[in-house]
Amino acid sequence: MKQILFAGVIGLFLTLVGTPLLIKLLARKGYGQYIRDDGPREHASKRGTPTMGGIAFILATVAAYFLAKVITGYLDPDVDAAPTFSGLLVLGLMVGMGLVGFLDDYIKIVKRRSLGLRAKAKMAGQLIVGISFAVLSLQFADNRGNTPASTKLSFITDFGWTIGPVLFVVWALFMILAMSNGVNLTDGLDGLATGASVLVFGAYTFIGVWQFQESCANARTLTNPGACYEVRDPLDLAVVASALMGACLGFLWWNTSPAKIFMGDTGSLALGGVLAGLAICSRTELLMAILGGLFVLITMSVVIQVGSFRLTGKRVFRMAPLQHHFELKGWSEVLVVVRFWIIQGICVIVGLGLFYAGWAADK
Repeated sequence: MKQILFAGVIGLFLTLVGTPLLIKLLARKGYGQYIRDDGPREHASKRGTPTMGGIAFILATVAAYFLAKVITGYLDPDVDAAPTFSGLLVLGLMVGMGLVGFLDDYIKIVKRRSLGLRAKAKMAGQLIVGISFAVLSLQFADNRGNTPASTKLSFITDFGWTIGPVLFVVWALFMILAMSNGVNLTDGLDGLATGASVLVFGAYTFIGVWQFQESCANARTLTNPGACYEVRDPLDLAVVASALMGACLGFLWWNTSPAKIFMGDTGSLALGGVLAGLAICSRTELLMAILGGLFVLITMSVVIQVGSFRLTGKRVFRMAPLQHHFELKGWSEVLVVVRFWIIQGICVIVGLGLFYAGWAADK
């Protein structure tokens, strides 16, 4: 449990201190954000703000995870609290998706090409990272036969028949791409995606701790051994989630309005990927649609807008994604962000309520 606390505190400290150093470096190199000409007029003042800030919380999260292991003295692979395959795979997914986003941001800035990576190249990078994660997550069984992921669908726990490894890879890719795009679309206002992510990572810290306490591996100590979780490394997933929560919270200090730095695709793809990874490895895949409800809502606003325009020639919203619709209605940026954070907070409360209700029903 100490590792969870240390990981969160170290992640927070590293981004609070490290992000301004990254801001100075990016500003000196002229790595500034391009702003859409068709966006809200108020956004024009953001042109040139340093981007690729996702580098800060990606590095901080990885460092916080391993430093928490070092500080608590658990680097011995024979010790239960040592780095686990589940934790390393989720971190690897975050770094891999962040690397794809970094290449996209770098091309936008250095080559002055507003769309960054070509669509096929960007998709290829995401597929390589996603497939690698999905395939590896079905390996490395523990002494109970549990691998980091399961070939069964899951909501609060696994349910239904196994879908097999091939369909699992397809399903995992869908989740990774969907969450990455969801966070990317949400990252349109200062601090919006970062703050929303902090809330979800907080939820996954709680879920990991709860699953560890009610793990089937500890069934002899449970009041009802039938109501337990078959998750390979729940406590280590909580350490990863805590490190992410702290790192994003520290980054939010500099990313909130008026933002001194943007996360860019480097950050949004990494956050979306790691959210999907946490859901897959904690066996809460469908619950993610509720816990990350704001990302789903904003993604659906784009789907509705595009679908309506193609079918009827009319737009449902003044502008998509949804946050810009409210900006064009006259809401200030800060008002939109805070109210959307409240919506995300409600989604997390509902999701955790369902998670607990599922456990209580089995008791």
